[in-house]
Amino acid sequence: MRRSKYIRPAHLSGGASDRPRLTTSAMIASIAGADQKTKPAPFGHALAKLAGTNERIVGLTADLAKYTDLHVFRDAYPDRFYQMGMAEQLLMMAAAGMAREGFQAWATTYAVFASRRAYDFICLAIAEEMLDVKIVCALPGLTTGYGPSHQATEDVAMFRGMPNLTIIDPCDALEIEQAVPAMSAHKGPVYMRLLRGNVPVVLDEYGYKFELGKAKLLRDGKDTLIISSGLMTMRALEAAKELRKDGVDAAVLHVPTIKPLDEATILAECGKGGRLVVVAENHTVIGGLGEAVAGTLMRSNVRPAAFRQIALPDAFLEAGALPTLHDQYGLSTSTVAAAVKGWL
Repeated sequence: MRRSKYIRPAHLSGGASDRPRLTTSAMIASIAGADQKTKPAPFGHALAKLAGTNERIVGLTADLAKYTDLHVFRDAYPDRFYQMGMAEQLLMMAAAGMAREGFQAWATTYAVFASRRAYDFICLAIAEEMLDVKIVCALPGLTTGYGPSHQATEDVAMFRGMPNLTIIDPCDALEIEQAVPAMSAHKGPVYMRLLRGNVPVVLDEYGYKFELGKAKLLRDGKDTLIISSGLMTMRALEAAKELRKDGVDAAVLHVPTIKPLDEATILAECGKGGRLVVVAENHTVIGGLGEAVAGTLMRSNVRPAAFRQIALPDAFLEAGALPTLHDQYGLSTSTVAAAVKGWL
């Protein structure tokens, strides 16, 4: 794995150039803290377990078995694994062909490659035909420091506009494990943003159970409601604990299914008057969960006390050490807490 040493430029940090150097792998996909509980390769293990009960499941990838955790399935079922090489369009067409022959095809790659390189093939060969293909993609949003070529900051915006496609953005290892069988039971194409490698375990503290298409209130609070998906639910929960120390009572509504959106739950929570509503997502400010929630509120004439977004900017992002980038672009726990406090 390549190593990267990134020094935050003085003009970005507002400080001198002699700040401590942050050394990390720019390709790091785990967003777990140093002492945080994790599980290795939850997607790979969940799919291999499910495949033991369903002989129709096959796995395909575009030269990325190891980096999408599909290697666990490959090692367990080598005769049901297909390596398509660096050819994402071919990958999606092969998955469509498998589905037409009665298999349930699970195709993995990086989110940038599925959304940018294979969009038309997913649209016409899979989504339009309502085929039973599950597309599972690593490195969503800002989960790599390799820069714009690998940072899928606009994938949700692109796929939200595709008919028939369900979109899932899971928070942690527990949710990934639960989402895999739910995806398999759903008849039709699904796109899931994947946290891979050593994935944090967060939701076990909240008695959480994943349900496709359902948002879940993880904690209540009278001052602000944070609506979040993916890794930002972990950040929102952490920020809520920090805010509590300052007397701010924050609720967290986790929305793992971006499409179809659980509008009823969102409207019910936002309709509780007097609270600031903040949508937090690991995605560009354009076209993702934030705008989906805002549109839902406007169409239903529900008006919270105020509405704000925590999201990535409409820009090509920097390359470098992931912890530094999360601070720089407002996805770290401290920056989320500071933003919410500033808006109250």
